[in-house]
Amino acid sequence: MDIEKIKEYCMSKHNAYETYPFGEIPICYKLNNKIFAQLYDDKTDLKITLKCPPDVADYYRHIYPGTVIRGYHCPPVQQPYWNTIYFEDFPDNELLNMIDIAYETVFNSFSKRIQKSILNS
Repeated sequence: MDIEKIKEYCMSKHNAYETYPFGEIPICYKLNNKIFAQLYDDKTDLKITLKCPPDVADYYRHIYPGTVIRGYHCPPVQQPYWNTIYFEDFPDNELLNMIDIAYETVFNSFSKRIQKSILNS
């Protein structure tokens, strides 16, 4: 999938924004100060790390071994909640679905009051 399409898709999420808290790479996509996606726009090592529930993360790792791995940059306690996806030969529709899951996971982590505030802004 084209890197610009991935950026556009992440930004199309309600109240999502792009930030660079760690320098030029990764490009982080956040909702209400919480990261849901980290895009590594490096021509030699193109990948994205996405937030997800542990059972969903495990499912994708089993379906796409070697292409979807535990969040490589995360400390061990965080790894079950993050998947790193290498783009080569990965289905576009599955990647978009995983971005949706990442956004929803972060959205659902907020209290009902904050969720309502996000939806109304």
